[in-house]
Formats: sequence, structure tokens, C-alpha cells
Amino acid sequence: MKVRELMSTSIISARPDMSISEIAKKMRQADVGAIPVCDDRGQVLGIITDRDIVIRALTNDEHPGTAKEIMTMDPVYATPNMNTHQAAILMAKHQVRRLPVIENDRLIGLLSMADIARKRIYVDEAGDALSAISKPGTFH
Repeated sequence: MKVRELMSTSIISARPDMSISEIAKKMRQADVGAIPVCDDRGQVLGIITDRDIVIRALTNDEHPGTAKEIMTMDPVYATPNMNTHQAAILMAKHQVRRLPVIENDRLIGLLSMADIARKRIYVDEAGDALSAISKPGTFH
């Protein structure tokens, strides 16, 4: 199965100058844990997760105020024609639970571990990837 068939297409994004507070509100309203950060042309510059807000913003004495200050730059991404197995391997290798989906240098969707796990035939694959993602690592 291709990423295109499982990805979420009703995604929200942030701009690099958006405040952390605005991003957190968007996450709450959309009930999501990650938001891609895009420029005016829809090119993905980075991604911000709820964990980034807690670890990089709230625990920083300098209190970063905008997306560009806490986003993960150049995030790993999927393409719409990539098969789901390849995407799960990328998630496991890079220890991420979500992948922006990019076509022609523009954001067109977001694939999450939950999207993969919802498909019955991929439940074991999602479990294997989640196990690899959840291994202890270091924060950068």
C-alpha cells in the first residue's frame, strides 16, 4: 500500500515566525501532536511536536518565542508513492512517529504511526516500528 492511501491530507501547518503559544493552540484545536513548519510556497522547513514545545520551549530559560527557534530543521519525510513498509522503516530508523509527505517540494500530507496501525494488515509492522522508535535515545 502506498503512503498516499494512508496519509492525512487535512493538515495544518505553522509559519516560522508563529509564536509557540499559537502553535500549541492550533495543536489543541486540531487534536494533533505535530505541525509542519512551512514557508509561503508550502515547502517544509521543519516540524514541531508537542514534545518539542515542552522540552525545547518550556524548559529553556531564554523562552524561545517562535517556531523557527524550536522546530526540528530538515525533517525526514515520505513521498506519496513510497510504500508504507518503507515509511515505517524510515520512522524506525529516525525514531519519529510522524512523517510529512512531500511532493514537488510541497507539503501534501502527514503520515503518522497511527495511520499505519489503523490498517489491519500493517498492525505488526506498526508495532515493530514503534518498538524501534521508542528505544531510549539522546535529545539533540
